[in-house]
Amino acid sequence: MPLRDADSCRFDVVSLGEVMLRLDPGEGRVRTTRTFRVSEGGGEYNVARALSRVFGLRAGVVTALVDNEVGRLVEDCMLTGGVDTSLVRWAPFDGIGRSARNGLNFTERGYGVRRALGVSDRGHSAASQMSPADVDWDHLFGVLGVRWFHTGGIFASLSPSAGACVLAAVSSARRHGTIVSYDVNYRPSLDNGLIDEVLPFVDVLIGVRDVGKFPDMPVVATTSRRVVSASRNDFGAVAWSPETGVVRATERPGLDVLDRVGSGDSFASGLIYGLMSGCPLATAVEYGAAHGALAMTTPGDTSMATAAEVIALAAGAGSAIVR
Repeated sequence: MPLRDADSCRFDVVSLGEVMLRLDPGEGRVRTTRTFRVSEGGGEYNVARALSRVFGLRAGVVTALVDNEVGRLVEDCMLTGGVDTSLVRWAPFDGIGRSARNGLNFTERGYGVRRALGVSDRGHSAASQMSPADVDWDHLFGVLGVRWFHTGGIFASLSPSAGACVLAAVSSARRHGTIVSYDVNYRPSLDNGLIDEVLPFVDVLIGVRDVGKFPDMPVVATTSRRVVSASRNDFGAVAWSPETGVVRATERPGLDVLDRVGSGDSFASGLIYGLMSGCPLATAVEYGAAHGALAMTTPGDTSMATAAEVIALAAGAGSAIVR
């Protein structure tokens, strides 16, 4: 998979998507808690953040936020993750949130028989109102330079203008030789059928159940999961390319789960890191599965793992204490 030369590009990776403020009641319930732990998250953004914070790549995000204290809190969280925020579009605040809002995501981790629960409050958000003209895509990909571009079905389905934004971005990325990955991230409440228009511009397709269904795609990959309970999953991953056929990552039956939200995004970032590093697909999918597994051991959408931990787990390291 030919990548653009790093010296000619400002960014190793850029993601396009909404970044929300996540409010987590910890071990409690959204409807009864009096305190929330806040962090940032978003399906597409989480990938860029992990590639920066965990794997040390130069990552940026294209998104929109309302310029108020909540939006600046989200920005502060992004900066903590090492993500370049120079591509953020700031919408003016009207004092109420009538014209645009920052998205909120109330998320319960779940435990045992009580499943994880997400309650999104993202209607009329600044990100959902983004349109193709908000970003000079040819300047981003052609002048600044981006080696890898990632987006996905969650953002594409927020609104017709967001979907048009995705199409403009992936077509420009393709024109300028940037590798494109797309995570379907299927949500019944958000499906708009845009994927068929996006596919011709995609190099790495993530999150489809039948990895052999796309014979013209260079790489297809997905996690495999059987939910035993909210706090225990059987977890693995599978990938396909025309050269390798189907390759499977190590299965982890009975994996203990603290917080599964964002584990698919962690899989995607581990996979992308492996591919960007020139690893064989079999190794890249192991990195993805290992990172996804590690991400489920800590709270929040975003990973707290290190690259060394990911590589060690992918190579078969266990959970014995390290001294």
